[in-house]
Amino acid sequence: MEPVIIISYASQHQTEFERLNRTWIERYFKMEPLDEQILKMPNKYIIEAGGFILMAELDRKTVGTVALKKISADAYEFTKMGVDLNYLRRGIAEKLSKKAIAIAREKGAKKLILFTNSALTPAINLYEKVGFKHVDLGKADYLRADVKMVLNL
Repeated sequence: MEPVIIISYASQHQTEFERLNRTWIERYFKMEPLDEQILKMPNKYIIEAGGFILMAELDRKTVGTVALKKISADAYEFTKMGVDLNYLRRGIAEKLSKKAIAIAREKGAKKLILFTNSALTPAINLYEKVGFKHVDLGKADYLRADVKMVLNL
């Protein structure tokens, strides 16, 4: 088996970006209007807005993704993390996370924020492992969000 390769998103990845995220969202929650916008038009809502998306490939298959949505001059929202259910527990999400954090630092980010749900314990454990800390939820863009975490870079 080949190692996991992390590449930058290109327009031809849109269907895989959507598939990976839709699978997770629909498995545990309901799609919200903001999900639909971002998944259908990631170029408009992530890339053109100053953010970036990474894709993970293994054995020539797209197996994971994560996006960083720019929210200010020095902050990004860590969002739309998804790994193919057939490829869990292989370190793909951790590799995507570490690469996204490194790119955010290169781009001058001082802070990453993320919103998640307390039911997603493995994801929360990963976020803690890579350095995110729990903070007060405050206002969240997603109804399903009941956890907010921050990583100061």
